Amino acid sequence: MNVLITGGTGGIGFAVAEHFGRLGHHVILADINSSQLELRQHELEAAGYRASRIRLDLTEQSSIEACALAYQVDILINNAGVQHVARLEDFPEQKWQQLLQVMLTGPAMLTKAVLPRMQQQGFGRVINIGSIHALVASPFKSAYVAAKHGLLGFSKVVALENANFDFTINTICPAYVRTPLVDQQIAAQSKEHNLTEQQVIEQIMLAPMPQKAFIGVDEIASTAAFLCEPAARHITAQTLVLDGGWTAR
Repeated sequence: MNVLITGGTGGIGFAVAEHFGRLGHHVILADINSSQLELRQHELEAAGYRASRIRLDLTEQSSIEACALAYQVDILINNAGVQHVARLEDFPEQKWQQLLQVMLTGPAMLTKAVLPRMQQQGFGRVINIGSIHALVASPFKSAYVAAKHGLLGFSKVVALENANFDFTINTICPAYVRTPLVDQQIAAQSKEHNLTEQQVIEQIMLAPMPQKAFIGVDEIASTAAFLCEPAARHITAQTLVLDGGWTAR
């Protein structure tokens, strides 16, 4: 099957790509970073996996539509993400718009663009990479939290609208994953809270999690693959939470 992964060159995206490649799927890396796209595609091919690449800017509708037309997408993984940490009164409007576009409007429009072919062939899987912040909130992340919360509602509606064929849409919501994006958040929160980076990890990021550990990218990749198995064909409109017990409190 053709698996399109947005943000495919990043920590989570590339781990998902490797996992699906290992399972024999044709992996299509979609990212805004052209140089990283080429490098990552070559890495997959060197490992013996089938891989393609396409530049995708989720803030441009023309780029979204071109991406959807380039391949017959059987499985779409909406993974691309950005972050900005600031109090609401200090949050630049442009940054707010960017986060909502990349993590909510963009995924919605890309899903819309690939749906007709999925409907035509009678099969489709959409997997959104959400976040623990689709369920709970943290200070200084108003745009990110709003986007991720919105993703859950969006997924439920799309599931209801497409329940007449073999289609599912679900959202994987991990707690903190140690990726370059999270490393940036650690540095930003260190400055915001006047703490050391280790204190941010212990007192803010892992404090609500009973298991006190970052989620592994392999856990996310394996969960995404399970959602594409026949055994998961009736799992749709659901939120799969990988949070080490965070939301049990």
